[in-house]
Amino acid sequence: MKTWEHYEHTADIGIRGYGDSLEEAFEAVAIALFDVIVDVNKVEKKEVREIEVEGDDLESLLYNFLEELLVIHDIEGLVFRDFEVKIERVNGKYRLKAKAYGEKFDPEKHEPKEEVKAITYHDMKIEQLPDGRWMAQLVPDI
Repeated sequence: MKTWEHYEHTADIGIRGYGDSLEEAFEAVAIALFDVIVDVNKVEKKEVREIEVEGDDLESLLYNFLEELLVIHDIEGLVFRDFEVKIERVNGKYRLKAKAYGEKFDPEKHEPKEEVKAITYHDMKIEQLPDGRWMAQLVPDI
């Protein structure tokens, strides 16, 4: 089961996602990212975008995934609330394919919160916890 949260981090907001799998943790941290921007509970799954990114390691894969979502948000004006992520290792690199579900941003409906300027590697961690679940976290640039 995937869950997410925000955590205190000096003047910024940390985002953290948990899941029974690595993919679920990536899905959950993506939801946490968009909940920094808007109230994700008010976002409907009206549109879908397919995303494919690669990374040399899990950290660069997470960075590239979230950065691609932010680019789509900035260019197309979409906000997302749910994701389907598949991760595989190919020729020593990681490849992520995802579907992102959401809709066009409506300030009256979605209750804007903060503007996320960029994804960062600040405080980034991706690890399997002692209970077997996965956790992914970072502090985006607000």
